[in-house]
Amino acid sequence: MVVGLRPFDDRVGDGPRLDADSGEEVMRVERGVAVALGRRPMESPGTLFVTTKRVIWLSDVDKEKGYAVDFLSISLHAVSRDPEAYPVPCIFAQIETGNDGNDVEGSDSEFGQDTDLSRITEMRLMLSDSNQLDALFDIFCQCAELNPDPNSVSGEENSWVFGNEEIGDGSYPEWQTYESLANPIGYANGAHDLAHSVLELQINDQRFEDAEEVEHDTNGDHQ
Repeated sequence: MVVGLRPFDDRVGDGPRLDADSGEEVMRVERGVAVALGRRPMESPGTLFVTTKRVIWLSDVDKEKGYAVDFLSISLHAVSRDPEAYPVPCIFAQIETGNDGNDVEGSDSEFGQDTDLSRITEMRLMLSDSNQLDALFDIFCQCAELNPDPNSVSGEENSWVFGNEEIGDGSYPEWQTYESLANPIGYANGAHDLAHSVLELQINDQRFEDAEEVEHDTNGDHQ
């Protein structure tokens, strides 16, 4: 069942209360992390807890304020370093809400105090030290592996990664491109065979475009 983003204020000391019955454990703690939900402005820094089950952000300013989202509700996460897409380097997460397209973030009420968090489909996490983004991304990947999609096809790989070739279609322009697939920036449910097919399609498309340019230049020389 897709739950989406939800408010969280169940604290124990300076951290969140974990679900001991399910064996939930903290994998990483990052302090001084600002969060931006959907198109809302960046909020004051807080502390990020990445557990084996959830991503939890607790405000340092308002002790009754926090957010949580299960890894099962995060359909994709990536590193963003493109200042044209977002001014601050961050971890970008796409959140499944279970709502139809007419009931997701984007209305004017989103910026009000009574925002329905279940309508938020995007979250960005800004670290005080952006050099730690890749390490945090790796932890996200590890935890995502621990929470496979129960609706995925049996025998299907749980994830695949995006390199600069795969994201060349501009679907997520804020993702920074790495030099090779050995340094992935995105992670989503799917299959490695699909990722390979996308890569091959991108390469073939580029060759087709190059061939068209050569043909056009050749025709121009004969005129």
